[in-house]
Amino acid sequence: MHITVAGKQVATSDALRTHVEAGLGTITSKYFDHALEARVTFSKAAKGAGAFACDINLHAGRGLVMRGEGQGADAHRAFDEAAEHVAKRLRRYRRRVNEHARSQAPERESSEVAREYVVHSGEDLADEATPIESADHPAVVAEDTRAVLMLTVGEATMRLDLEGLPVLVFRNRASETINVVYRRADGHIGWIDPAR
Repeated sequence: MHITVAGKQVATSDALRTHVEAGLGTITSKYFDHALEARVTFSKAAKGAGAFACDINLHAGRGLVMRGEGQGADAHRAFDEAAEHVAKRLRRYRRRVNEHARSQAPERESSEVAREYVVHSGEDLADEATPIESADHPAVVAEDTRAVLMLTVGEATMRLDLEGLPVLVFRNRASETINVVYRRADGHIGWIDPAR
């Protein structure tokens, strides 16, 4: 597995890199034959939340990306908390995969691709050097493509939870229409099905 360790205004030591590699290696070996890559980013935490924050993005294969966040008094503790979140999601994923018939796995993938944009308002980027269009037209600061998978609503909800996403667009296996699941403000999952 390829692991990238970076710091945003935080220095990363060789000991921290070794700790990250050992921790992620142990976690992924329990649940996957091989994970593809992991990106671990350390930064200063928000005031009152601890000295350090850690963000882990783990590409575990077959279009599965898991995210974990943690905060702690030092970088090692922040990583340990984020790694525990990833481990919990991996355990949940493995349990749910075992409940589904493995023979349906090839049908889950779709050749459709959707473009994903991250848009920030002027207040979010006030400290950065990126020029801001105006308050009426926020600047697009990141874009990516994401496969539109053929899933059941239960599978889409599972991916939403495992990847820590606020919203997931998918093609409903039952109706073959585009659907959306999202996390509501009250913590529950919402589902949009235009076919209904």
